[in-house]
Amino acid sequence: MGPLNGIRVVEFTGIGPAPMAGMLLADLGASVLRLDRPGAAQAMESGAGGPRMSEGRAVVGADLKSGEGRALALDLVGRADVLLEGFRPGVMERLGLGPDTCLELNPRLVYARVTGWGQDGPLSRTAGHDMNYISVNGALHSIGRADGPPVPPINLLGDFAGGTMFTVTGILSALVERQGSGRGQVVDAAMVDGSSLLMSMLHEDRSKGVWTDERGTNYLDTGAPWYDVYECADGRHVSVACIEPQFYAAFLEGLGLTEENLPNQWDRRGWPRLRERFAEVLLTRGRDEWGEAFEGTDACVMPVLSLEEAPDHPHVRERGTLTREGDRLVSGPAPRFDRTPGGVTRGRALPDAAAVLEEWGVGP
Repeated sequence: MGPLNGIRVVEFTGIGPAPMAGMLLADLGASVLRLDRPGAAQAMESGAGGPRMSEGRAVVGADLKSGEGRALALDLVGRADVLLEGFRPGVMERLGLGPDTCLELNPRLVYARVTGWGQDGPLSRTAGHDMNYISVNGALHSIGRADGPPVPPINLLGDFAGGTMFTVTGILSALVERQGSGRGQVVDAAMVDGSSLLMSMLHEDRSKGVWTDERGTNYLDTGAPWYDVYECADGRHVSVACIEPQFYAAFLEGLGLTEENLPNQWDRRGWPRLRERFAEVLLTRGRDEWGEAFEGTDACVMPVLSLEEAPDHPHVRERGTLTREGDRLVSGPAPRFDRTPGGVTRGRALPDAAAVLEEWGVGP
């Protein structure tokens, strides 16, 4: 049933971090009703509408610009524990569904808003995407090699780490606080804020003088030769992340090298020589050969697998971290719970909206 069994969520359909937050809440056992355009459920069932992250929740079609649609939305909000929306600031207010209206109707409501820039500030009503949000807080500048431009980390850092995860954290925190106060509140989750907070360790390291603003020169950004990706004889790659001395020693042993003949691990002046030597040795075998050579060791060396290969890795397969369902890959639930395990809600037929509405106490 999941640890959130009994929690009711009204999700206003959106893109990116908002539907993923709805997906996570549903995977954790919440009853999530997704309000979408009229006909959206039929479009999804036909395979023509909605991203995969929008699957697994009952879909209720409503024209929110009409009086009837607004009345239905407010009826559901009045019965819900959580409202989840990802529109630009001001959109919900213009629909007559802003926080003041909804919290007056339902004082226990957790009103969660996820945006790129937040609900206030000079950029709050400006369009943007993941890469834009991590541009202004230093995160994007810090990712990439020393001899190249910043590298966008697909949309993991802004949308999903900075947006979805902090939205869910805010929702869960507000639900816990409500147990004592009996009152809901507004959660303002901004991707620019969340992704900035994720940079906390680097800010601390920079204040200590062990991290610089020069991209690709530091110990976690491919600057260090023992924390990087290397090409193998077959053109594929392995990841090397042997930071601690005992792990570094295991890595050298696996390569057939000894510390006595190499620069000190933390001597930056010797990093170019270390990198050259590591690259030379790793090019002598294929990726999977190195994977077998380092298997069972603490050298922190792993094969870099493609999306197609990943489900077949023994660890990924045994835990059900990533599975194949027909022609698609499905990520397993995270985190895991021993008494109240969640489950994967996407990839199934849409729940019957009428049945879920009935559970919520809404008649035909």
